[in-house]
Parts: sequence; structure tokens; C-alpha cells
Amino acid sequence: MMIKKLFLLLFISVLSFVKAQDDVPDLLSIPGPIEYDGSEYFLSWSKPISKTLYRQQYLPRDEQIEDFTQLLDFSYFTKEIEIELAVRQKVEGIQQRSKSDKFAKVNVIESPDGTEYIVDYFISESPEKGDSFLEYNVYRFKSLTNGTDKSFLILSHAKRMYGDLKSSAKSMARQRDHLLTTMIEFKIPEITATAKN
Repeated sequence: MMIKKLFLLLFISVLSFVKAQDDVPDLLSIPGPIEYDGSEYFLSWSKPISKTLYRQQYLPRDEQIEDFTQLLDFSYFTKEIEIELAVRQKVEGIQQRSKSDKFAKVNVIESPDGTEYIVDYFISESPEKGDSFLEYNVYRFKSLTNGTDKSFLILSHAKRMYGDLKSSAKSMARQRDHLLTTMIEFKIPEITATAKN
């Protein structure tokens, strides 16, 4: 009897987790799951951060935010943002971090037409509890225009490797070109902010 109750509780908690994921509101009207680099990413979190900023995060099906290995993030502004300023802030943040994180390195690429920038960088984390990890991020900054409406998107992909930082850094450096190209070639879906604050 006790075992039956336990299984029933487990089953209910699994169902509520699935339901919780299904209940995440899609604030940007992006049809999912998103196909990215041969994997499917599912909406796992969304929030209107302010009246003009909406954020959504996507994870592969069996991953959780606490110990993810890959994550897609859409930060969508319903107003014009100065692209060079946004890029500079991101770069300066990583340069600042490099004073205390020896793995922190940052690069910037500008598209030939000047409408997009890519910022890619490495960071590491050695928490007191849990595994150390090295993370490689590719941020794509893009100004968008729809008629007279101007908006701004920061699309990012993070990849983490847990364990020994030195070997993770070598492995991730070998993957950099592929991960960079994947972001540059990714076709950004049409985005419409649907939530109102």
C-alpha cells in the first residue's frame, strides 16, 4: 500500500512538472520547439522584465536550469536600443570579470552591413557547492524594424562543461568555430511581444 502511494505521488509530481513547463507563457509568439544545432529546445521560462523588455529561455527536453549544458535565451526590447552601446556594456562586463576569472576571454564580430554584432566569450565558475564549470556564450545583437516599429533582440546560446576547467577550456575552444557559425547562420524567427505589463 505504501509503495502504491509513493508511486502515485511520484507520478503526480512528474505530471505537475510537465504541466508546469507547458504553462510557461510564450510572450514572444515563437513557434516551438526551436531547432538549434541539431537539438530541440523547449520554452522553460519567460518573464516581462519591464514594459519594454521580454525574456524567454529554452532548454533541451531533459535539462533543468540548475545544471544545464545548453541554453537559448531571447531578450527582446520593444524599443530601439543603441547597438554599439549594448555591445560595449557586454564586452566591458566580461573584461571586468577577467580580473578574477582567468578563463574569461571575449571577442567581438561586426556583420559586414553593421546591423548585427556577435559577442562571444568564455567564463568559468567554481561554486562552493556543486561542480565547477566552464561556459561558452555567443550573443547576437540585432536591431529589428517592422514598418515604423523599431525593436532590438539579444539572442544568446550558452554551452557548459562541468568538471576540470583546464580540459573543458581546451575542448570548448575546439568547438568555438562551430558554435559561432551556428549562431551566425541561425534564422531568427519572427517575434511579436504579446504580453502587456
